[in-house]
Amino acid sequence: MEAFNVSDFAALIGIDWADRKHDICEINRDTNTQHLSVISSEPKSINAWALELKQRYNGRSVAVACELKKSPLIYALSKFKHIVLFVINPSSVAKYRAAFTHSGAKDDPTDAIIQVEILQLHMDKLTVIRPDSEDVRCLAQLVEYRRKLVQDRVNLTNKIATTLKNYYPHVIDWFKEKDTQIFCDFLLRWPSLAHAKKARKQTLLDFFNQHNSRYPLVNEKRIKEIKDAEILTEDMAVITPNLLLIECLIPQLKQLMLAITRFDDEIKTLYKQHTDRAIFDSLPGAGPQLAPRLLAAMGSNRDRYKCAADIQKYAGIAPVTERSGKKEWIHWRYSCTKFLRQTFVEWAGLSVRYSFWAKAYYRQQEAKGKPHNTIIRSLAFKWIRILFRCWKTHTPYDESTYLTALKSKGSPLLKFAVESEL
Repeated sequence: MEAFNVSDFAALIGIDWADRKHDICEINRDTNTQHLSVISSEPKSINAWALELKQRYNGRSVAVACELKKSPLIYALSKFKHIVLFVINPSSVAKYRAAFTHSGAKDDPTDAIIQVEILQLHMDKLTVIRPDSEDVRCLAQLVEYRRKLVQDRVNLTNKIATTLKNYYPHVIDWFKEKDTQIFCDFLLRWPSLAHAKKARKQTLLDFFNQHNSRYPLVNEKRIKEIKDAEILTEDMAVITPNLLLIECLIPQLKQLMLAITRFDDEIKTLYKQHTDRAIFDSLPGAGPQLAPRLLAAMGSNRDRYKCAADIQKYAGIAPVTERSGKKEWIHWRYSCTKFLRQTFVEWAGLSVRYSFWAKAYYRQQEAKGKPHNTIIRSLAFKWIRILFRCWKTHTPYDESTYLTALKSKGSPLLKFAVESEL
């Protein structure tokens, strides 16, 4: 990864962003003068400011520090080749401000000045925004949005279940999976037990068959329970508002399910076109959902990470060790990309089912009394090292090759695996 020095730039700039305007502190290194200004957050103003910088410094590079890694401002500035973007953690700016402003007063121009000072003194410690290829950036955004939609679906189904318990709890038992077409269509057609009881047996059977629920025993059981069910309450003050809420929530769930399917299709199309697909398809437990997420996490720029430890720290998988005097303690890494950490942890958890050594490692740590979450995080730490090597060398993962390497090193893990099988 390319390292930058202050001497590489014609100007150092700090931007304190806001919704409607951006405060700017600019230091001209040729004249060693500082200038404060404010620009609008409108694209036209941002583009004009960036082009004016290029003209004023004759196309030489300028360093711009901001507290954001993804935002409209970053997207707008990323297209200019003469601008090198540096990310500063907002908490770093806040702590720096607190150290020299005892009153705790916050001011946007002051924060812009602080960012320039940090850029000037600690440029080598800051992260540079290097946009990946367009397809990888698109895939990364898609998989993250899809994960949020899935969580929205979970929240919505929980809300629907809670509402149904108020007046129509029976339907929760009739359909185990709530995020399905049959569940939604059933509630839209029979939104209360009174409606369901009026339906004829053949009408219900036709409905189930039309939704590919062709299990005679299951359908007969459902129909019998519908006919035998007793109404929870006849109080219309309870039934009416809850029924109306269900009629509003179900279409939302159907639309959410459709949106997730559309995202799945787009992700699948982009993922299939990527040249590194074979690497991520070979990972045990990755599957159609996590493989694209892992590809987006690693990207296509092989110079992005110097070593596996860079990924482990960036993703929040590597723990933090603190020491003070004779005391030492290890804790969870708080400053990290949460979605990235979730991706590696979820993959590590699934790999236990599909990888021999991962399953053996889980059992080994479990025998030592380690809790589940600790084991999975530790396993994710190991998997990142393996993935990094495969990614760097453009080589798909091979379980037998890794087991052979463990055997040649005399790994106690294989010995434990063999003994546990006996």
